[in-house]
Amino acid sequence: MFRTKRSGLVRRLWRSRAPAEGDGDADTGGAAGCCLGKPGASKPNPGTEAELKALTYSILKKIKEKQLEVLLQAVESRGGARSPCLLLPGKADARLGQQSFPLPLLLYKVFRWPDLRHSSELKRLSCCESYGKINPELVCCNPHHMSRLCELESPPPPYSRYPTDFLKPPDSLALQERGEQPHWCVVAYWEEKTRVGRLYSVQEPSLDIFYDLPQGTGFCLGQLASDNKSQLVQMVRAKIGYGIQLSREPDGVWVYNRSCYPIFIKSATLDNPDSRTLLVHKVFPGFSIKAFDFEKAGSLQRPNDHEFSQQPRTGFTVQISFVKGWGQCYTRQFISSCPCWLEVIFNNR
Repeated sequence: MFRTKRSGLVRRLWRSRAPAEGDGDADTGGAAGCCLGKPGASKPNPGTEAELKALTYSILKKIKEKQLEVLLQAVESRGGARSPCLLLPGKADARLGQQSFPLPLLLYKVFRWPDLRHSSELKRLSCCESYGKINPELVCCNPHHMSRLCELESPPPPYSRYPTDFLKPPDSLALQERGEQPHWCVVAYWEEKTRVGRLYSVQEPSLDIFYDLPQGTGFCLGQLASDNKSQLVQMVRAKIGYGIQLSREPDGVWVYNRSCYPIFIKSATLDNPDSRTLLVHKVFPGFSIKAFDFEKAGSLQRPNDHEFSQQPRTGFTVQISFVKGWGQCYTRQFISSCPCWLEVIFNNR
């Protein structure tokens, strides 16, 4: 019975491995500010499928049954269900073809990113119990406690600025302190030019923003009543899925794309504020990007980008669009034309 259950878990895990090909781009029309290392962009093949299967089976059969259950929960839910750390020896190596991989890296390749080459491409999520800790013997190998690092490209040529009436900040932004822990940001959800729902004040270190997420707590966009009848808006809303994770960490604010589609981000601290406009960065599923740097923001001059000059706290705003991009390389020049997007305004006090 013990072997039967273990063998069943191993078979289910192998069937749930990451596909070798990427899902493709959800919004064609250019790659301005694109994350490098798009899934499926490169296809290293250090070993055959049969070799990979044999190696994966041999590794999984050495893992304790309860740990296999943890790994299966994380993999089958695609990170949607909260799963504990999977602590395994970090120095153990596995050989695939002509290459040798550390055990954690191999598991990340099998269950999330087949094109992954080196651990330097990864960032541990703040939800992981091993975050910020150094243990030379044991390493968390839960593939959904990790994200890919988003690398930034150089800005494209500037394009025309936004119209002067692009965005009027809501009056309720002057939030009153109520004797509770001060918020570090507020989040507004928009559908095209209309703000939907209330402003969400964030006190906790990390926040999940999603449409539908198993065991999810946070800002649920699926519960917001929308009067927008646009088919495109409805389609994009349904594609938000697990959405994003917004986390305040010691070096700044990170955004992790938990959905199955790209997101697009614009922030004053990601680019040179002396340029005429700020770059829109594309972040693929499973990738993280440091969207905001408080220290850098404090020394910024007023950005020339007209969009940010209209904000109540110039430079202390990040804009995030789901699925659809905007800017020079897209048909939508302004974020107000995007079907579903977020405005994150940071407390600079």
